[in-house]
Amino acid sequence: MSEPWELSCYTANLAAYLRPQAPGIATDLAAAIRLSVRTDPPGGGLAFSHHTRVDIDADGHGLAYRGADDWDQARDALAAELRRGGRVLAVGNTRHIPWSPAHEQAETPHWVLLCGLSDGKWSVRDDFAALTPHGEHAPHAGLLDDHELRGLLTPLADITPVAVNRDRYALGERTALPPTTGYRWLEHTALPPRTDEADEPEGSWIHGVAPALRAVAERVCGDDEALARHADDLWTAARHQRFRLAQRTPGDAAARAEAATAWEELPRAARFAVASAARGRPRHALVDKAFARLLDTVERLGDGNDDD
Repeated sequence: MSEPWELSCYTANLAAYLRPQAPGIATDLAAAIRLSVRTDPPGGGLAFSHHTRVDIDADGHGLAYRGADDWDQARDALAAELRRGGRVLAVGNTRHIPWSPAHEQAETPHWVLLCGLSDGKWSVRDDFAALTPHGEHAPHAGLLDDHELRGLLTPLADITPVAVNRDRYALGERTALPPTTGYRWLEHTALPPRTDEADEPEGSWIHGVAPALRAVAERVCGDDEALARHADDLWTAARHQRFRLAQRTPGDAAARAEAATAWEELPRAARFAVASAARGRPRHALVDKAFARLLDTVERLGDGNDDD
């Protein structure tokens, strides 16, 4: 990618996947970004939706997860999807991704884009760029053989309910997941017709930037375990909101810049507080202040009470 888009590993590579058929994906994605929070997901905690779906085309085709326990079956399905569409999103494991700063350290789901297969070599691309708690993750493009790709897509040994929810809502709304014990990828396929009933989200949701932020603050402020559980979700929300502010939000430029700075500060404060609490020194006031500043800037910008 030519510009440093502030997105997650999901949306950075989703945008790369969609770009050949949707050259204006930056504008489309910015228009789709929101903040919605489910307060009662399975497994407890919170679940976050950062945007509405941008992958569904005019014919009702979009992405759906697929999976297989057997590598040969997974490999054949990935190759078939490449033949059909020329590209396929696959679910990698950061512990086994050589260019990930979490390589051999920590595992979490990480989307990568497969964009070719020739002479036994898979063309693999990763547009995600960010400074993570493990270090700098730079965009990557390269070739892998079957053995290397299999390693990169190694199923996670263990996955938390919070991480499952990130996968489940990665496309913007609840999506059925195959077992996380197998190899996983996404297939472009005909989706069930949408109905008013189907459009109703499952569970209890709070929509809109300011209302959702207040709900999150109520859960994590003063609760070190909850803050640790959702610090990455706050970071992801901040990146998407900063991307939206940079791409399309109307209004005063200075107010937009102030909001972007406040969004940047919230996850920084959260991560610092999590690390400090782990050393026995809670920093609740720091997180309270970051939430208060962000809510103030969002509300003054007139940017927080609907899905735009």
